[in-house]
Amino acid sequence: MSKVEALQVLLLKKLDEQNEIANTSHIEFEGKKLTVQDAQSAILSLAARSMVEFERHDIEVYTLTAEGEEILKNGSHEAKVFNEICASMSGLSIGELKDKLGNTAGLGQGRAFKLGWIRKDGDKLIKNTESIEDGTPKLLAEIKEHGTHKDTKALNDLKKRKLVERNKLMYFSLKKGPHFSLTIEKLNTDLTADMITSRSWENAKFKDYNFAAEGIPPAGGCLHPLMKVREEFRKFFFELGFEEMPTNNYVDSGFWNFDALFVPQQHSARDVQDTFFLKKPAFTDKLPDLDYVARVKGTHENGGETRGIGYRAPWSEEETRKLILRTHTTAVSGNMLYKLAKNGFHPAKYFSIDRVFRNETVDATHLAEFHQVEGVICDRNLTLGDLIGFMEVFFAKMNVRNLRFKPAYNPYTEPSLEIFSYHEKLGKWVEVGNSGMFRPEMLEPMGLPKDVRCLGFGLSLERPTMIKYGISDIRQLMGPKVNLDLIQAGSAVRLDRED
Repeated sequence: MSKVEALQVLLLKKLDEQNEIANTSHIEFEGKKLTVQDAQSAILSLAARSMVEFERHDIEVYTLTAEGEEILKNGSHEAKVFNEICASMSGLSIGELKDKLGNTAGLGQGRAFKLGWIRKDGDKLIKNTESIEDGTPKLLAEIKEHGTHKDTKALNDLKKRKLVERNKLMYFSLKKGPHFSLTIEKLNTDLTADMITSRSWENAKFKDYNFAAEGIPPAGGCLHPLMKVREEFRKFFFELGFEEMPTNNYVDSGFWNFDALFVPQQHSARDVQDTFFLKKPAFTDKLPDLDYVARVKGTHENGGETRGIGYRAPWSEEETRKLILRTHTTAVSGNMLYKLAKNGFHPAKYFSIDRVFRNETVDATHLAEFHQVEGVICDRNLTLGDLIGFMEVFFAKMNVRNLRFKPAYNPYTEPSLEIFSYHEKLGKWVEVGNSGMFRPEMLEPMGLPKDVRCLGFGLSLERPTMIKYGISDIRQLMGPKVNLDLIQAGSAVRLDRED
């Protein structure tokens, strides 16, 4: 028999003998007074079977402190002072009294003066009355027995002297329920398939369903830190009047990922070391209209109708039809610019935030898949100054204001700029993005007017997320090493603030 079951039997026997139990804290169980926790676990189970009815009582009681217990046993400090002075016959000096009683001499001396038990005669303390009645131990005894005292003034005085302290006490009162019995019948808690099949449920007794009980809180969904930062970037773009590009195709052709962007077919980025190629299907049968493909081919081989000279190398249609996992979201940007030219040019601002794939060696700063934030602005007669000015506006929304720009190389932008910001915590300049003006060799074959310029910029989504959440290893942000507590309890993101 378990402890709870033994206690239930005891309570039922007490109820059978007394018809009701006024205070469960007075019951002794296993040689000790019954605790509230033990009583509650037993009573709730019996009440669920309607064997008992109960009420919970919460009251305030006063208990003696350690000093109060000592006074109850040996008398008050003031009585000890009076007794020592009486025993000395001629009185005691303050120093002599302290030698006899120690630190309690000061406490007792003050109250003895206040009660008129002693007085000062020269440098001596002498008695001021022939006899005293030490009422403090008597008060403490009554409080210990009843938990309180009707003399509230005396009670408050003892509390100020730190001889008693106030506590909350909870106990239960019991009476017999409609199904009271000395035998505890086991009730069924579930209706099983076997009970339905055998029809035994018809005679079975079930535990009442407690509609007031609090259930287990369901595990709710939560946003990944990357998604929180992503929403912040989306908010910035929408505030600046950008339109979001559709980026739901992870698989794209070599044409849109490389050729349309004027990336040479001999470029190392196309090597199997950098790009994931599909095996089945390995090639696409869908390319844009043949005139556009021909213009792209001519631009690669000899500059076409642009003022450039191209790459002076043969262009392969088989290479452009290869299916790959896109290595950058600029593949989508190129497609959007082609549609813009085809449907009639108008100034436009596009952005995308989505996943890209590269055949990288996974380490603390690299993954084979990551997220790229990209923006494109297209209008007539844009300049490099417009690009730099917009970058300052865009990064200022993230509270990043101290920027530097360094010339760089990209196959599809000229000029190209790497963007750096001074990181106060790291104490150094860190790269925060890449940007540039799209080359005429990319834009003119699409059919865009010759005076149209497009500026583009991109940055990682993972890096600002890692900085915001203090993560040093990217594998703790994505993959099997992710700390789920971080995902579930991660704070909301405000990139425009440094908190």
